[in-house]
Amino acid sequence: MPAPCSFSAFLFGLSGCLVDFGARTQVAANQRSSTSSADLLGIAQAQAVLTPGAEAALHQLQAWNTPCAWLDALPAAVCSHLAAPLPAWLVAAGQHDQRPWPAPDACWQALIDLQVPHLDGAVLISGDPKLLQAGLNAGLWTIGLAICGSLCGQSLADWQRLDDSQRERLRTDATLSLYRLGVHAVIDQLDELDPALHDVALRRQKGEKP
Repeated sequence: MPAPCSFSAFLFGLSGCLVDFGARTQVAANQRSSTSSADLLGIAQAQAVLTPGAEAALHQLQAWNTPCAWLDALPAAVCSHLAAPLPAWLVAAGQHDQRPWPAPDACWQALIDLQVPHLDGAVLISGDPKLLQAGLNAGLWTIGLAICGSLCGQSLADWQRLDDSQRERLRTDATLSLYRLGVHAVIDQLDELDPALHDVALRRQKGEKP
């Protein structure tokens, strides 16, 4: 990975990024008319599994001692279940009275809570288009996750059951959607974070701004 001094902070989405491959909890929450609160909590418990590459990525960031936090728009009780497998050092961004995504408020507040003195070098990583748009609106570098977020919407088991052509179609559609949104890099999932961070670090060295 790039040198730790390349970045000032990392913000992560929760569902469809660090845990809950396919953002199944978020998909269910968007169908609230057919999903009860109890059912949503049950889904969150079942989906509280780290996504591929999440553990290794977090281990590296901890070694850098770079400020990190996760944020999500799901109810606090649901997030609590989803965040169960995350390491204790990774903090949750506080849920304040602020405008919802894609307004930038939540991203700015998370950086304030982390005591990050400036936006320069702050990176948001997520598979949620609204959160990524919030990051763009906040002036952050953004890395979108194509296959493990809500755009594909497949659980890991369902994703693995698809044939190659089905996976490629979903991956391509999600990747194009994220680039059209304006994100700075797109990867499939967190096990590909290293080259994306290298790319962002090089672009920053050349003077590019998000």
